[in-house]
Amino acid sequence: MSVVENIGRYLLLIRPMDIVDMAIIAFLVFRLLKMVKSKRAENILKGVAVFLLALWISQVLQLNAINYVLTHIVSVGVLALIIVFQPELRQLLENLGSRNIRLLRILSPQEKVTELEQAIDQTVIACTEMSKSRTGVLIVFERKLLLDDMVRSGTTLDAAVSSELLKNIFFVKAPMHDGAVIIRNGRILGAGCMLPLSKNTNLSRDLGMRHRAGIGMSENSDAVVVIVSEETGSISVAVGGMLKRHLMPETLSKLLRNELLPAAEEEADKPKAGILNLLFGRGKGDQDGEEE
Repeated sequence: MSVVENIGRYLLLIRPMDIVDMAIIAFLVFRLLKMVKSKRAENILKGVAVFLLALWISQVLQLNAINYVLTHIVSVGVLALIIVFQPELRQLLENLGSRNIRLLRILSPQEKVTELEQAIDQTVIACTEMSKSRTGVLIVFERKLLLDDMVRSGTTLDAAVSSELLKNIFFVKAPMHDGAVIIRNGRILGAGCMLPLSKNTNLSRDLGMRHRAGIGMSENSDAVVVIVSEETGSISVAVGGMLKRHLMPETLSKLLRNELLPAAEEEADKPKAGILNLLFGRGKGDQDGEEE
C-alpha cells in the first residue's frame, strides 16, 4: 500500500509539460533506433550498452579504479560515437530539414503546392512524349493513404519529378520500366514498384496487366494512377476503381490538378469568385459541373 501511495504522489507531481517532454524523448529514441538498421551499428550499440552496464556495476561495487577509467572514457566516447555514427546523424539532420516534416509543410503550403504542380506538369510532358513513342507508363500519385508497402517492393528513391527522369525510368531497356513510379508530395518516392491487380471481373479484355495494376491500385487506395498503353499509346487515369481512357494532354493536366490540387485551386478561385458567388454559395465544383 505504501508503494501505491508513493506512486500516486509522484503521479500528482507530473505536469502536462512533463508528459510532452517524455513523449518527445521517446519519439527521438524511437526514430534513432529505427534509423539504425545496419548490423554494424547494431553491434556498436550493443557494445555501448555493455560499457554503460560495466560503468554502473563499478559504481555499485565501488570499484574506484575501474570507475575512474570508465568515467574518463565516456568523455572521449561521446566524440567517438559522433564519428562512428556520422552517416546516420547526417541522415537524421537531413530528415529534420527535409520535406518529410509535416509541420513545416503546414506552415509553408504554397511551397508544397508549387512542387506538386511542377510534378504534374512534368508528368504531363513525359506522358505526352511517351504516348507518341508508345512507351508503357505507370505512375502513382499518392494522397492521404501512404503506400510504403508498395515502395518497398521496388527501388526507393528521393528525386524531383522531371520528364527526362520519367522517360529514363520507363525506357524499354531500363531495369525498372516494368514497375510503377510512386510520387509523394511532388517527389519520386520509388520506382519499379509492384502494384496489386484489380479483381474486377467486368473489366474489358483489351486491358493489359499495366491497366489492371493501375485500376487495382486505385481500388485499394485513394491514389491517382496515370497509365500509358504500350500497345496503343493512349493515356488513361485510374481513380477510385474507375478508368478514364484516351485522354488528351490538356485533359490529363486538368484531371490531375482537379484530383491532386482541389483545395489549393478552390482557395485560388475564392478572390475571383466575387461577392455574388460567396452569397449564393457557388464554388468551383458548381462551375465545372455547368461546363460539363
